[in-house]
Amino acid sequence: YKQYKICFTSYYLESMNNPMIIKFLVIIAFIMILVSLGSALFYLIKPKNEEYSKKTLSALTIRISLSIILFIFVFIAIANGWYQPTGMITKIHPPVSTKN
Repeated sequence: YKQYKICFTSYYLESMNNPMIIKFLVIIAFIMILVSLGSALFYLIKPKNEEYSKKTLSALTIRISLSIILFIFVFIAIANGWYQPTGMITKIHPPVSTKN
């Protein structure tokens, strides 16, 4: 059991070094956030009653939770080196290499 767990953990960590997996997870998270936002809009437009107000509130709560989780995931991915940002900031300030 321990050997299986170690193999699974090492496979998982090696697969996280693939930036396509990180991008795929971020895209899925964005889609989930948009679906939650759309459902909140749907319940907001519906006739006002207590049930739809609760559904709107829960959809917006889910959206905020997903956004926070996505932000933390991206932060951890960059901090662990699983993903290297390639935006404007990295062109202005290139990453410092610690390898000699």
